[in-house]
Amino acid sequence: MKKLLPLFCALGFAQPALAANDINNLQALAQSEFRALSEDLGSALSYKPITPAEPLGTTGFDMGIEVTSTKMIKSEQAWKTATNSSSGLGTIYVPKLHIAKGLPLNIDVAAFYSAIPTTNVKLTGFELRYAVLPGGVATPAVAIRGSYTKMSGVDQLAFNTRGLDVSVSKGFAMFTPYAGVGQVWVNSKANVGTLTAENFTQSKVFVGMNINLGMTNIALEGDKTGGTSSYGLKLGFRF
Repeated sequence: MKKLLPLFCALGFAQPALAANDINNLQALAQSEFRALSEDLGSALSYKPITPAEPLGTTGFDMGIEVTSTKMIKSEQAWKTATNSSSGLGTIYVPKLHIAKGLPLNIDVAAFYSAIPTTNVKLTGFELRYAVLPGGVATPAVAIRGSYTKMSGVDQLAFNTRGLDVSVSKGFAMFTPYAGVGQVWVNSKANVGTLTAENFTQSKVFVGMNINLGMTNIALEGDKTGGTSSYGLKLGFRF
């Protein structure tokens, strides 16, 4: 939490003067390094819901600013090489503007936009979620989600993820804990050099807590995708 709060307050959606970690040297990577970098990016840039399973309803909205942090445990050295930098990103922070809207039939849609500080990475993501069980006073909500994220801004790399997960949540007063499991499909293709495209799957588990304080909504989430942990915090409105 202490690591997330400074960036969460500053957001850092546009910091071109600090862009010291642009991905612009992929041709210098070995194939194994490219694979490690792709795996860490898959963990960091795949969709993070940071929301419970219960549907918003036809008049419902969930809007907020959020940030997730992911430690680049597999590819810190590869990141240094890919960015032609002497200092790698030990942890990558992804700030986002995120909005979700409830639709009829217990369906929710959501989207986010991110520009990652100190890099040339831009990221967009989309979600379609269906609550098989909408939940109630005595019963939990269960939802199935399909998601997609796509990187832009990096000429040397075409990168996207697709995800499918099942989540469950149950509200107690202002608190709604939730958890889920799923799978992420990563597609990573270098547009320079002789690197072979990396296409693979990663397992996903996540747990979180949504806290609704009336005019303010706070959500916390821990995620492990491909064996790499991410932590997320969202502040906004949910009604």
